[in-house]
Amino acid sequence: MDALSDVLSLLKLRSYASGGFEMGGDWSIRFSAYEGIKCYAVVSGQCWLALDGEAEPVLLTAGDCFLLPRGRPFRLASDLSLPSIDASTITPATRNGNIVSWNGGRDFLGVGGHFALAANHASLLLGVLPSIVHIRKESDRAALRWSLERMRLELRERQPGGFLVAQHLASMLLVQALRLYLAEGVSGGVGWLFALADKQMSAAINALHADPAHRWTLQELAGHAGMSRSTFALRFKETVGEAPMEYLTRWRMLLAGDRLLNSREAVSTIALSLGYESDSAFSTAFKRVMGCSPRQYGRGQEPVPTSAVTAG
Repeated sequence: MDALSDVLSLLKLRSYASGGFEMGGDWSIRFSAYEGIKCYAVVSGQCWLALDGEAEPVLLTAGDCFLLPRGRPFRLASDLSLPSIDASTITPATRNGNIVSWNGGRDFLGVGGHFALAANHASLLLGVLPSIVHIRKESDRAALRWSLERMRLELRERQPGGFLVAQHLASMLLVQALRLYLAEGVSGGVGWLFALADKQMSAAINALHADPAHRWTLQELAGHAGMSRSTFALRFKETVGEAPMEYLTRWRMLLAGDRLLNSREAVSTIALSLGYESDSAFSTAFKRVMGCSPRQYGRGQEPVPTSAVTAG
């Protein structure tokens, strides 16, 4: 798999609320703080998005998609000067894959999902995204159009299996939005996600993810990036925020942690499969990155947060 798919798979990304809401007339809804990430798109109409902690509201129009990864309370409204009603009072049925209608519901329709992430590693994604990811270019809207229309139909027509299809479409919407965000050439940030927007760094990172057990050298990785070894090492550190071998070790340990929690494999088997011939070398690296020993982690002990774990 590629690096983005790898990380999303590790996060156990799942939609536990997918659906939509349609509004009529003047309206304002307030959404409480939450965990995970919310991803919605405007099918028809327009509204304002006001996120707590952000000075300027965002105007959303038909075809726009937005991600909210920080868990902050927010409002959606036709007019932000209106008093707000709490979302829980009108949208509980969206958890069953419905479209909920308010006040006739002919002026605005939004669809999307609320996604849960593996708690231990949620910062891998949420920590490197801005507070609002707003997808609004016409070319990007065109890329999302099929998913939006298909999701609208699934939610309205209530076909057998429609709830499951709507969940998968919500997941597709999230991945498409992340891809479009990367394709816009995001700049100014430091972390693995920003590095994927750089073709040279992306080539090296995807190579690492394709074979994490390989005994990678700087020279090999630089070759994938089409750069000299010294230039690659400097550029990788500037873009990703850590040296190539540090990134490789951290990714290996995240993979190991997932297998310790979700399989019955022996520590020695996991260590060997990730390129470590010595259990002691693997355990030392694991404790440095994850904050506890492999056996403690496998028993469900809460790891000690470290900069290596939470780094972008």
